[in-house]
Amino acid sequence: MYSSTTLSADFPVRLVVLEQQLAADLMASLYYTAADPYAVRLAFHPGLYAPVEWVIARELLTGGLDSLTGDGDVRVWPSEDGEPVIYIALTSPSGDALFEAPHDAVADFLRNTARIVPLGGESAFVNIDAELADLLGCA
Repeated sequence: MYSSTTLSADFPVRLVVLEQQLAADLMASLYYTAADPYAVRLAFHPGLYAPVEWVIARELLTGGLDSLTGDGDVRVWPSEDGEPVIYIALTSPSGDALFEAPHDAVADFLRNTARIVPLGGESAFVNIDAELADLLGCA
């Protein structure tokens, strides 16, 4: 789905459990809005359970299409063996997760986010006064 200020996409991902040599297929959603121009929301839908949502820097996700990016709780990198996937590794106090996502679907989504807010032009879409008021509870 695409509007002038928001974009969303759904696609299959694979949760990889390396220690047990298992994999599980599930759906994921990407969501982008000009109201939060630096971030992409990534939600995993594990069947009957509530979605698990992560907020990832758009720049980090974009960089991960071509090379390893991230050095903290979120790391993204392309497959090195020619598979058309990117890997998204997430770390939290609850544990670690590694996902395989379709490279082309994520790349298409990110290209479309640039129609809403050009890469590098995010600061023009941030209302600093409103953000400060919200942060300080004045809104």
